[in-house]
Amino acid sequence: MRSEQQYIDLYNDCRNLICDHSAASMNAVRDAAFEAFARQGFPSRKVERYKYTDIEKLFAPDYGLNLNRFSIPVDPYKAFQCDVPNLSTLLYFVVNDAFYTETRQTGHLPEGVVIDSMAKNAHLLLSVGGDRWPIENYYAQLADVTVDAVTALNTMLAQDGLLVYVPKNVKMDKAIQVINILKAPPLWGRDGDEALMVNRRVLIVIEDGAEASLLFCDHAADDLPFLATQVIEAYVGEGARLDLCCLEETHAKNVRVSNVYIRQDRNSHVSHNIITLHNGITRNRLDVQLAGEGAECELGGCVIADKQQHVDNNTLVTHHVPHCTSSELYKYVLDEQATGAFAGRVLVEHGAQKTSSEMRNQNICASREARMFTQPMLEIYADDVKCSHGSTVGQLNDAALFYMRQRGISEREARLLLEQAFVGEVLDQIALSPLRDRLRYLVEKRFRGELSKCEGCKLCK
Repeated sequence: MRSEQQYIDLYNDCRNLICDHSAASMNAVRDAAFEAFARQGFPSRKVERYKYTDIEKLFAPDYGLNLNRFSIPVDPYKAFQCDVPNLSTLLYFVVNDAFYTETRQTGHLPEGVVIDSMAKNAHLLLSVGGDRWPIENYYAQLADVTVDAVTALNTMLAQDGLLVYVPKNVKMDKAIQVINILKAPPLWGRDGDEALMVNRRVLIVIEDGAEASLLFCDHAADDLPFLATQVIEAYVGEGARLDLCCLEETHAKNVRVSNVYIRQDRNSHVSHNIITLHNGITRNRLDVQLAGEGAECELGGCVIADKQQHVDNNTLVTHHVPHCTSSELYKYVLDEQATGAFAGRVLVEHGAQKTSSEMRNQNICASREARMFTQPMLEIYADDVKCSHGSTVGQLNDAALFYMRQRGISEREARLLLEQAFVGEVLDQIALSPLRDRLRYLVEKRFRGELSKCEGCKLCK
């Protein structure tokens, strides 16, 4: 039996249960997502955007799901111990795929800002580009279930989501920090390594002229196999700004499949950075649509992997209109038997003149067994553009190592310093300086092997 059949049977058997514990806006597209998933099935490695990760194999185990939405007894303030000093964030928690409602905030949100369960705010009218529309006009619109089976699977199974809404011209003075905690239900895993699947959904709407910074952190509170699917849809209005940073610190038994879809209007700015410090198997997809003139996006990625870890980042930036700018910088440091993959594509459509685009992927394989696959691509249908792309795969600079050894630095310490300096360029792109400093600290601990000694990240206090 192919992997998708168990999910088809699950939906047929439990459709009413799934819908009863969800919201009308999510149920409205659920059947269409199911039909799309049943028609496509999981993509094979022959599909261009999935050639470096065996998706069908990842979804093959018999995962359990909390379809009855039983409450998970956990105090996230105790489970989460690596807050960012001096960042002064607005802190929220998502336990598996449910918004944690007992949040203790020390500050107040600006008027009209919503950070809450999507189901509880189905009455809201949102606006990007003028007219106000209900949530269902935004939900599952960027994330096209007809072209991506993983997105379709998430859409047909997700029962609630996180809504982040910033009204017109509101500029958030504090960053929004969302902690995704993976936690098994009571008695789960008592007989061994029972696997748990969660399906997270996030809708972000930044209205015209608004500004917001978001930090998503993935952590695992239990040392059990998890599979987390995640779909984020972000609408960024005219003249708006969104800084989005995603940090993964889970464990070797965790599988993460994340799809992020972003649409930008005129003169908007998006900064998206994804940092993978500790994981099992991770597959990140990022699609950005530059739909208004003057839109800019800066995309960054930092991957540190060893043992048998696997990290696959796949990006698509589409320049629909003229005078838009995009830049990408992804860096990997791979050791032992780790595998990395980066496939980036910039599509410049007809008429998108005066486009400026730069894509760089730079990688270090610190062992003979590490493997890196890289595929930067440009597809251009306009004749007045400035676009470049490039990739490198190599080892640490022997001359630099020799220079440092001659000055009394041990080989291990010299390697660590060079690797830190290598990924530092990505961290420098992060706008929040306290977060940059904290990430540098975490990166150093990761290179020293300290993060892999804990469950989650309990050393990061």
